[in-house]
Amino acid sequence: MSIRNLDKLFKPASVALIGATAREHKLGAIALANLLGGEGQGAQDKGAQYRGDIWPVNPKYDELMGLKCYRKLSQLPKAPDLAIICTPPATITGLIRDLGALGTRAAIVMTSGLDPVREQSLRLAMLKAAKPHLLRILGPNSMGLLVPKLGLNASFAHLGATSGKIAFVSQSGALVSGVLDWANAHGVGFSKFISLGGSYDIDFGDLLDYLAGDIDTAAILLYMEDIQAARKFMSAARAAARSKPVIVLKAGREAEGAAVAAWHTGALAGSDAVYDAAIRRAGMLRVYSAEELFDAVETLTHIRAQRGERLAILCNGGGLGVMATDALVGSGGKLADLSPDTVIALEKALPRGWSHDNPVGLPGDAPVQRYVDAIKPLLDEPQADALLLLHAPTAMVSSIDIAEAVTPLIKATSRTVLSCLLGGTTVAPARQVFNRAGIPTYDTPEKAVHGFMQIVQYRRNQETLMQVPAQLPMSATPRRARVREIVAAALAAGQTVLGECRSKEILAAYGIPVAMTRMAADVEEALAVAADIGYPVALKIHSPDIAHKSDVGGVALDLDTPDILRTAAAAMLKRVRRMRPDALIDGFTVQQMARRPQSHELIVGVTTDAAFGPVILVGQGGIAVEVTADHSIGLPPLNMVLARDMLARTRVSKLLAGYRNQPPADIDAICYTLIQVAELVADIGELAELDINPLVADADGVIALDARIRLEPGQKSDRLAIRPYPQELEEQVTWMGQSILLRPIRPEDAPQHLDLFNALDPDDVRLRFFTSMRELPVSQLARLTQIDYDRAMAFIATHTGPDGKPETLGVVRAVADPDNIHADFAIAVRSALKAKGLGHILFEKLVDYFRSRGTEALVGEAMARNKGMQRLVKSFGGEVTPSEEPGVVNLHIGLRAP
Repeated sequence: MSIRNLDKLFKPASVALIGATAREHKLGAIALANLLGGEGQGAQDKGAQYRGDIWPVNPKYDELMGLKCYRKLSQLPKAPDLAIICTPPATITGLIRDLGALGTRAAIVMTSGLDPVREQSLRLAMLKAAKPHLLRILGPNSMGLLVPKLGLNASFAHLGATSGKIAFVSQSGALVSGVLDWANAHGVGFSKFISLGGSYDIDFGDLLDYLAGDIDTAAILLYMEDIQAARKFMSAARAAARSKPVIVLKAGREAEGAAVAAWHTGALAGSDAVYDAAIRRAGMLRVYSAEELFDAVETLTHIRAQRGERLAILCNGGGLGVMATDALVGSGGKLADLSPDTVIALEKALPRGWSHDNPVGLPGDAPVQRYVDAIKPLLDEPQADALLLLHAPTAMVSSIDIAEAVTPLIKATSRTVLSCLLGGTTVAPARQVFNRAGIPTYDTPEKAVHGFMQIVQYRRNQETLMQVPAQLPMSATPRRARVREIVAAALAAGQTVLGECRSKEILAAYGIPVAMTRMAADVEEALAVAADIGYPVALKIHSPDIAHKSDVGGVALDLDTPDILRTAAAAMLKRVRRMRPDALIDGFTVQQMARRPQSHELIVGVTTDAAFGPVILVGQGGIAVEVTADHSIGLPPLNMVLARDMLARTRVSKLLAGYRNQPPADIDAICYTLIQVAELVADIGELAELDINPLVADADGVIALDARIRLEPGQKSDRLAIRPYPQELEEQVTWMGQSILLRPIRPEDAPQHLDLFNALDPDDVRLRFFTSMRELPVSQLARLTQIDYDRAMAFIATHTGPDGKPETLGVVRAVADPDNIHADFAIAVRSALKAKGLGHILFEKLVDYFRSRGTEALVGEAMARNKGMQRLVKSFGGEVTPSEEPGVVNLHIGLRAP
């Protein structure tokens, strides 16, 4: 991830257009006309005039569109900040090399029509040419970009754009044109408008990092077709979505084939569902159509800060209110309850027949003043977080008069207000009034409610990710060494599919309860095993060639006696050999029968997605698992909050909660199983697929009745889309005669982290946070404990406290910038333990870690009177210098060897 030199892309002082031409309708002509403000080619730049230098380059011309044209790059007055390349594919690599040597640091490659056979070699050649100069490339096959605030239209789009607060990034050139067209018609502006093209260099991850820190951008819209660097994307997306709304329109929602496959999880977890899970995990919001995307633009362009999700509705017809209410409730929204004070105020303002409830209905002949009188108390309603004004035109009152009367009231409030004006020609002037005032307006009640719910869903996603997860149940450490032995032995023997017994042994090693199961080579051995483990038993065929045993009659349950078992085994062999004569049969597995009459059959599984790597699946299990198609997907690693959210998104979760005389299942046990499966995936890189079907769940817990694992050697170490807990960084050290553990922080450390904060005296709190704080907000506690290990690290010093529970003694943390040049650090130690060397131990751990990852320097700020921090920094060879801010010093520790 890198934002290096992207400022040259978005804020260039000079632009060279290579391949500029006077030939009408050619790429170079349209791009030059757009740079000049649209003269000559029909582009209509709606922003300010670009004030930088524009240098056309083409050996065939001396002058183009009133500008001097340069025959070659070496004749340019100086190196352009940005180069736009519109020349044939064969010329691109050489131009990139020459531009880099000249000093250019950003280029847009608009060239398309690349040979698919040679595309990969061209990509590598372009990146190789750019790398020595740190030159950034947007494209190829990019329509370019627009920065309306600067008047920069470095694109061949047919329209320009006005300035606004939304950034739009698209992998589709066609959608770029469509969104520009719609935005011009609706008066919607943009901070940045970017066509990614082929993403040879600059991709979604880079742009999300840049736009997250862009003060001109309040929200980000993405049109996405695929992702190449999933971990980079997820890291950038999680960071961006924490600071501003990120809305995603993902193309390619076609249903994945539901045909019977060898692995249930692989058949169920289609790629679109995985994208859904990734978008949700990053805290972004997904929309599913261009129409929804336009609604999102309308909402985000005008919406104000919204604290909750209770909606009040004011309408001039009962039908409108019913339509809006149906849409709201149907999408999981909440109608606001009107407070007594609001009802009293409305009774004074409205005729006797009003609804006395939300939605608040006005009669069709309501005059303008009645709208004003009704909207005032609703804007002050303490039990509502937003207001929707619905209006259908009537002959008795002018729609524009209503809009002009209520607009000053709406502008004066901090409350979110949305409007819906039904109709066309007669309400168009009223819509313009609302648009000019920055009030979102929609064509239908359903669209208005959907716009409101987009913001609600975004908030819900963020709140889920900010919840403090519950502590995991105390359990033994996974027997990782034993699992690695099993995996290594299987791969050495050329075995990639593990049978039921070995698969269950692996699950048991990670604390997942399994039904006792043993192999038997023949019927006689099966009888001996059954006698040993005790009747009743289940008997299953064992074959590496049979994926679904039930499909061939390879499962027999509740076998109570040896005679019944012998008969069942003979019949099973006969049946399987008839149905699968090609299958190699190794014998049977004999399993202790689990009789749990009030249980539910679930499936828990793992499959490996082409883009996002391993994903976890949970849902309704059993032999009809593909038919019921009730499941949800999550990305590892997981915690209790994320696991509960996964389970809650299934239909079977309602049954698991209990009903009538059916007791609720042990939800914690199910979630713990998901967490342990995710940990298994993180630990064992060769694990490609896993099916646990069924996982039986009831009030007494869970038990895996059947399981199968597929291995795949040579998997990448970074195959997970989100970096898991880096266990390898744990270190036991001695401090003041006692052993303490230094380790990365985990989300589950939140309670101990809060105790650490409470153990700081008021002055130490001020020194750490630069302000007085009596309490640590839950949202901030979550941010401090739920970190992205790819770009941040926090080490805690912990030991077992007097009460036998873990206790955090101190913490040191740093967050690296996207280019890994600087990492901002901070440190806190319990006030009672200061000046005892603990801070030095923690800081040494941090310095070693960031030096190992190639970070150039640790930087920070401290109050000038914080002499302890300054001594600590100097003890590591750091520098302390005055800051421009009074009473503050800058801290700097170089990490590279001199």
